[in-house]
Amino acid sequence: METGVICGARVSHDRASVDQIEAAAGEDVRTVIEDLLSRDGVSEAFAIQTCNRAEVYVVADSVAAGRRALAPFESSVDDDVVVETGHEESLVHLMRVAAGLESLVLGEDQILGQFKRAVETARGLGALGPILETGLTKAVHVGERARTETEINEGVTSIGSAAVRLAGTEADLAGAVALVVGAGEMGKLTAEALADAGVAELIVANRTVPHAEHLAETVDTEARAIPIDGVGDVLPDATIVVTATSHPEYLLGPGDVDGAGETLLIDLAQPRDVDPDAATVDEVVVHDIDALESVTEETREIRQDAAEAVEAMIDEEFDRLLDAYKRRQADEAISKMYEAAERVKSREVETALSRLEAHSDGDLSEEEREIVESMADALVGQLLSAPTKSLREAAVEDDWSTIQTAMALFNPEFGDAPTGRTGAGSNDPERGDSEVPQYVLESISDD
Repeated sequence: METGVICGARVSHDRASVDQIEAAAGEDVRTVIEDLLSRDGVSEAFAIQTCNRAEVYVVADSVAAGRRALAPFESSVDDDVVVETGHEESLVHLMRVAAGLESLVLGEDQILGQFKRAVETARGLGALGPILETGLTKAVHVGERARTETEINEGVTSIGSAAVRLAGTEADLAGAVALVVGAGEMGKLTAEALADAGVAELIVANRTVPHAEHLAETVDTEARAIPIDGVGDVLPDATIVVTATSHPEYLLGPGDVDGAGETLLIDLAQPRDVDPDAATVDEVVVHDIDALESVTEETREIRQDAAEAVEAMIDEEFDRLLDAYKRRQADEAISKMYEAAERVKSREVETALSRLEAHSDGDLSEEEREIVESMADALVGQLLSAPTKSLREAAVEDDWSTIQTAMALFNPEFGDAPTGRTGAGSNDPERGDSEVPQYVLESISDD
C-alpha cells in the first residue's frame, strides 16, 4: 500500500510583505519543484508562486522527512511569516487557494489559472503521485465550482483591476495617458481595466513586441505597443504606470523616473519591477501590492456571503476527498485479498478438472468445465463478500489495523502500515471495484 504524508509551508500576503514573499520565492516553479523532489524521503512535490504568495508542498514518508525537505524554504525568511501545514490542513488550504478565498482580492479569477499552470508544471515533471494528484485535482474542481455556483468573483476580479481602482483614487484616469509594462495575464487585465476607466491613450511595453501589439489591438481605447527598452522614452508622457513583468531585476529606478514629472507608479510584479527608492524622486509616487489593501477590503466585505457559501462547499468537497482516499485504501486491501483467492481458486480448479477428466477417461465438455469454474467463482465470491464489506467499513471508521491485517495476510510483501487517515493508493481514488472480479461484485451486497 502506497502511503505518505503531506507537509506544506507558505509565505503569503496575509502575514508577509512583498519583500518577504520575494525572498521566499524560488527562481521559478519548475526549479522549486525539482529541488524539492531531490530531497531525501520526498516522493511527490508541488509549488505555486504568484505576486502575493510562495507555497511549497511535499509528500514524504514521515512528517520529520517532510519538514526537513521544506527547511531551506522556511529558512529564507523570518519564522513569524511562515505558515506550516500538516496533511489535511494542506489539502483544505489548496482548495481555498484555488477558490480565491486566500487571495488579496477575494475570489479573484486569476489565481485559478495560475493554480492550474502550477499543477501542469508539477505533472509534467512527474512530481505528482497518488496523493497530490488527487488533492490538486479536487482543488481545481472546487475553484471552478466556486466561480460558477456563487458570486465570489463579482465586481473587482483581479489585482490588475484593483490597481486601477487604487489609481483612480489618486489620479484622474479620464483622459490620462497610461503605460502598462508587461503583456502577460496581469498586464492584460490591467490594460483592460484602464481602458474601461476611460484613459485617453494606453501604451503597452513588452520584451516580445508582437505580444504587446496584440494586447494594444484588443483594448477598447487608443493604444500602441513599444519594446520594453523604450519605456524611458515614454515615461514623461505617462501619468499612470503599472508594471507587471517577470523580470528578475528592477526595470525602473530613481534615475529612470527622474525628470518624468508627476507620475503614479504601481508595481504589481513579483519580484519587483520598480526600485522602492524611485519614490524619493520629486512628483513620483510608488505603490506596490501591499498598497491595494484598502481596495481589496471593500471587495471582501461585498463578497462575504459568497465566501461563506464557498467555505461550506469546501467542507463538503473535503469530506468527499477523504472518503475517496479511504475507499481507495480499502480497495487496495480488497484487491490483494481477491488476487490471493484467485491464485488458490485457479490452482484447485485445474486440479479438479484434471481429476475429473482422468476419472471419465476423456476430455470434459466446455459446458462441464464452465460448471466447475462457475461453482468455484461462486464459492470465492460468497466467502469473500463479508470480509469485503468489513474492509470498506473499516476504512470509513479509520480502522487501519483491520486493513493492515488484511494486507499482511494476503500480501507477503506488505511493508509499513499507513500513518494517516488520508493515505494513498492507486492514481484514481474513485476507480471503485475495477480490479475486483465480476463474480465478486455480483455477490457483494450494498446493504
